[in-house]
Amino acid sequence: MEVEKNEEKKIIVAVDESEESMYALSWCLHNIIVSQQISKSTTLVLLYVKPPPPPYSAFHVAGYLFGNDVIATLEEYSERLVDSVMSKAQAICMKSNRNIKVEKKVGSGDAKNVICGTVEKLGADMLVMGSHGYGFLKRALLGSVSHDCAKHVKCPMVVVKQPKNI
Repeated sequence: MEVEKNEEKKIIVAVDESEESMYALSWCLHNIIVSQQISKSTTLVLLYVKPPPPPYSAFHVAGYLFGNDVIATLEEYSERLVDSVMSKAQAICMKSNRNIKVEKKVGSGDAKNVICGTVEKLGADMLVMGSHGYGFLKRALLGSVSHDCAKHVKCPMVVVKQPKNI
């Protein structure tokens, strides 16, 4: 299936606070956007997924009610983390000197579900993710978001592994 040159494309890059995700974004900008001479009708979507909020019980372990200030502090920290990650990702995009549209999306919940849902909802043409490079045991215990996404997304997906020497 050949795509028209003027058709708008969407490339989603999943970003988080890890070096691996920022490396994947840089790799995407250099190897997909620049080297493939992607047109201005392409939108790069930076997707950050906030972990689901922990299931707070009404009572703290010591039996005290969680104060609103504790919950507000946790929410404020979460927002600062989102701002920090998106600022870092935006700076990487600016350094690429490529005139491309950049959108920022923030989801909340299970990462694989949010990423796969966003890919489907936006009709993404490609998904780019970093790899933490976990071995078999760690991957078995922690799971692999990129592996789960690869099984479910219906668009091409690139998993970028950061070289050890960086």
